[in-house]
Amino acid sequence: MIDVERFQRLLEEERDRKLELLKALRSDISSVNLARQDSNVDDEHDPEGSTIAFELSQASALLDQSRGGLEQINAALQRIAAGSYGRCEVCSVTIPEGRLEARPWTPFCVDHASGKS
Repeated sequence: MIDVERFQRLLEEERDRKLELLKALRSDISSVNLARQDSNVDDEHDPEGSTIAFELSQASALLDQSRGGLEQINAALQRIAAGSYGRCEVCSVTIPEGRLEARPWTPFCVDHASGKS
């Protein structure tokens, strides 16, 4: 029997971490954009390091990745509320607890996550 309450706590903690990360990333992106607007720097040809455009690109990619992770966590919390957490969305088989330990937000059993079936 899956300890749903424990996984709910884990998911809520992970959700809180993601929300803090999203807040920090948005702040970083805003700061870089403000600094970029106030500056007349040609960072594209700066031999000393990465460009502002590159930094913004990386931060934007992390922001998108974090948003996706947050969506997965929220979906898992919805499955807990609906009583379907821990069952594969494709075949309804119980997802092994070890898999849930590694990826508590997963909606798929091992076979369906890997595309075998």
